[in-house]
Amino acid sequence: METPGSQTSLHRANLERVVRAVRMAGSLTQAEIARSTGLSAATVSNIVRELKDVGTVEVTPTSAGGRRARSVSLSGDAGIVIGVDFGHTHLRVAVGNLAHQVLAEESEPLDVDASSAEGFDRAEQLVNRLITATGIGLDKVIGVGLGVPGPIDVESGTLGSTSILPGWTGINPSEELSGRLGVPVYVDNDANLGALGELVWGSGRGVKDLAYIKVASGVGAGLVIDGQIYRGPGGTAGEIGHITLDESGPVCRCGNRGCLETFAAARYVLPLLQSSHGADLTMERVVQLAREGDPGCRRVIADVGRHIGSGVANLCNLLNPSRVVLGGNLAEAGELVLGPIRESVSRYAIPSAARQLSVLPGALGGRAEVLGALALVLSEMGDSTLLDSSLPVGAPAFT
Repeated sequence: METPGSQTSLHRANLERVVRAVRMAGSLTQAEIARSTGLSAATVSNIVRELKDVGTVEVTPTSAGGRRARSVSLSGDAGIVIGVDFGHTHLRVAVGNLAHQVLAEESEPLDVDASSAEGFDRAEQLVNRLITATGIGLDKVIGVGLGVPGPIDVESGTLGSTSILPGWTGINPSEELSGRLGVPVYVDNDANLGALGELVWGSGRGVKDLAYIKVASGVGAGLVIDGQIYRGPGGTAGEIGHITLDESGPVCRCGNRGCLETFAAARYVLPLLQSSHGADLTMERVVQLAREGDPGCRRVIADVGRHIGSGVANLCNLLNPSRVVLGGNLAEAGELVLGPIRESVSRYAIPSAARQLSVLPGALGGRAEVLGALALVLSEMGDSTLLDSSLPVGAPAFT
């Protein structure tokens, strides 16, 4: 029996600290583990040896700073996690292991607005197909991360805005998919998952405070504060698309006038160009034409960038993030959109906040949300399951 303050409980706590550090990073050298956990090098060495002996972690030779080192990662067969990303026009699923390796990934077109039942049917089929393709049984699945294009009500677990996904009214996405797959499902909105994906794998690596701005059919932001996603008490933090830019502007779907979304989201921007570029125009095509030098598309992209920059300036003044990562198709425009964003930030943000801010394109493209869904499971799952299933009873206590 473990008692607080005993050698056994101290050892258990140290085991969990090491496993948690490796789980969140994917792989770390023993020196990095010591720095991130505050444990001594000797304690880390003993714990890693113990975890390796029971198959919880794998240790491989590497180098750090020109010196030989050992890289520690969770065992590839310790379990798998699944990411499911519902976009307005697509479904993407990825299967990964606890060492942050993506084992299988696939995307297919889907009108998610039409029917939640159809969406979950397709998700269940795609998950099962990818698990079969990897040759790993469903019993190895530790959890599923699920992304949806709308805010999640923290108390009820349902989508908080029926105007975004009218066909999903009253649906609890976590319960729906968990009932189909028989495993825990963790759900969040797509902007938060994009932020988490870029934080773990992409342009947000190495920082603890960032905002991930996603511009698609709407405009949202995923906020990371001190290394953690900030959702707010009701789960609606980051709705940057509904910052008011013009009280006399166009009526937004939220009911207000002149929201940022009415100046930047695809549904409002594309009609500006359709008379000259055709009714079947998409944001991907606008970005492509802008990169090729089309003056109309360049002007629209620059205008969108300036409007987004006004919203980012408000974020800077309120939260003072060190980095803003632009996601979605718009990020492919590069400096055509990033330059105007920086110009607006420089004009409207507090100078000290603007100087500290870097604005970068996302590194993961359309994969940010599904990789963020994998990271969501890795962040939410506990360490006890891994340890209890691998460590022998009465394991010795190292100090």
